[in-house]
Amino acid sequence: MNNAPIGIFDSGIGGITIFKSIQKLLPKENIIYFSDNLNSPYGNKNKKEIQILSLKNSEWLLNKGCKIIVVACNTATTNCISMLRKSFKTPFIGVEPAIKPAATNTRTGNIGVLATKGTLNSNLFEITSNDYCSKINIIEKNGDGLVDMIENGILNGTEIEKLLLKFLSPMIKSNIDHLVLGCTHYPLINDSIEKILPNNVKIFNKLDFLTYKQVFISKYSTMAYDFISQKIPFYVLHKNALDYNCPKFLKKKMYKLK
Repeated sequence: MNNAPIGIFDSGIGGITIFKSIQKLLPKENIIYFSDNLNSPYGNKNKKEIQILSLKNSEWLLNKGCKIIVVACNTATTNCISMLRKSFKTPFIGVEPAIKPAATNTRTGNIGVLATKGTLNSNLFEITSNDYCSKINIIEKNGDGLVDMIENGILNGTEIEKLLLKFLSPMIKSNIDHLVLGCTHYPLINDSIEKILPNNVKIFNKLDFLTYKQVFISKYSTMAYDFISQKIPFYVLHKNALDYNCPKFLKKKMYKLK
C-alpha cells in the first residue's frame, strides 16, 4: 500500500471542484491542496510564466512526498502538462475543457466555450478543437475578470451577472446548445450562469473524475488511510508567505468540502 498523499494545485480556489470529485472517489485518501493565490489568476499570464509557476508548485508538492500530482487548473494543464510529465517521473493528471463531449452531443452545431485567455490561446486547446470541432461552430469567450471576482467570494449578484451577460449574450445569439466551462473556477458560479442561459443549453461545468480518471487515480490510491478523520492539508501562497491554515473562504457555506 502507498500511503503517500495525492497532490493538487491550482492558482486559487477553483481546484476545489476537482478536489471534491477526488474526495468522492477516494474518501479515505490523503490529499494535499496547494492554492497559489499570490500569483492568481494564471489566465492572463504568458506560457513561460505559467510553466515556471507550475514547475514550482509541482516541486513543492513533490517535496511533501506526493505520489501523484493533479493539475487542477485548465490554464496550467493546456500550457504545461506535457512539460511537467517530461520533467518529473511522478504521474501527472491534467484537466481540459470538455470540448469532445460538447461537440459530440450538439444538435445545433454551435457550442460555447468560456475560458481564460491562457487556455484559449494554448496549443493543446487548438489541437483539441481541430480534432473534434472541424464541422462545429465554436464561440469562444475569454472570461476576463471572473476569476478575480470568484477569488473575492463574488459568486452571484448584479456585478457578476452583468459580466457574464457580456460573455454569454453572443453565444445565446449564435444558438449554442452546449456551454463548456474551461476554467475550474467557473463551476463555482454555475447558478449565476444558469440564470442567464436558456433552459435548453447544457453546461459542462466540471471534469468528471469518477468517469474519466477513476482507473488511473485508483492505481495509486490506498484505502487504508482514514482521510475523514484528518485535517485537510490546505496550503495557500499569498503575500510572500505560505500558510498552513484553513482559508476564510472554506469556512463559508458556499465552499464547504463535505
